[in-house]
Amino acid sequence: MKNYNYAYVFYDISDKESEAGKRRVTKVFKLCKKYFLHHQKSVFKGEITPANFIKFKSAIEKLIDKNIDVITVLRLIRKDDVDEISIGGLDFVKNEMFL
Repeated sequence: MKNYNYAYVFYDISDKESEAGKRRVTKVFKLCKKYFLHHQKSVFKGEITPANFIKFKSAIEKLIDKNIDVITVLRLIRKDDVDEISIGGLDFVKNEMFL
């Protein structure tokens, strides 16, 4: 089994249906921020030990509604194993968000 030490986390939490959905968004955001660096809106990235990843995965599974929420995690053995390219800053993201 490989030891993945870096991850990207993307989430889409359905918050339109209820106040409970809005609370889930806040809880998922806080949990992700506990383990990763906030990169953009609902995107986090960072180094994480295999043991902490197990804790993160267990905690997030308890928070989400698996019927309507989606969490995607890309795990890497090393950060250097991916060629990450970011284009634009926060202004770019805000302006391009609703095209």
